[in-house]
Amino acid sequence: MLIVFSGLPGTGKTTIARDLATRISAVYLRIDTIEQAIRNAGVLAQDVGRSGYLVANELALSNLRFGNTVIVDCVNPVSESRKAWSEIATRSGAPLVNIQVVCSDKHEHQRRVETRKVDVPGLTPPTWQSVLDHDYEAWDNAPFSIDTALTSPAEAVAMITKRFLSGE
Repeated sequence: MLIVFSGLPGTGKTTIARDLATRISAVYLRIDTIEQAIRNAGVLAQDVGRSGYLVANELALSNLRFGNTVIVDCVNPVSESRKAWSEIATRSGAPLVNIQVVCSDKHEHQRRVETRKVDVPGLTPPTWQSVLDHDYEAWDNAPFSIDTALTSPAEAVAMITKRFLSGE
């Protein structure tokens, strides 16, 4: 199974994605980590463009073909990247689960962004203004959504596990 977590920075997607990956022993791919490694290599400097997503697509495909569940943690802001994940799932024969993480409490969302600790060496955390200015297209088909203003990470993992991974 390919599980893609999408949403703006500071919504809580990384916490939920990591917790779920640990719980089910899935391969965890984080776009921020991949993009920072590309920057650190000095090949593309600051503007990595689609490179991080393209690398993650191929890593996901190879791991899905090995029979692993793959969890992807990314903003996934445009239809192009969303379509690419769908194509990876189709090519591997794995089901795709899109999960959008939002935080409906704007003050809490801003607090999270402004107090975010950097957990990827060299990564510059977003500012609240950069989050507000971030392009994020509406979905053609609404994904499963989790509002972290109303749901704790543990509750979110339990909801996802019950809905998509329980085999019921």
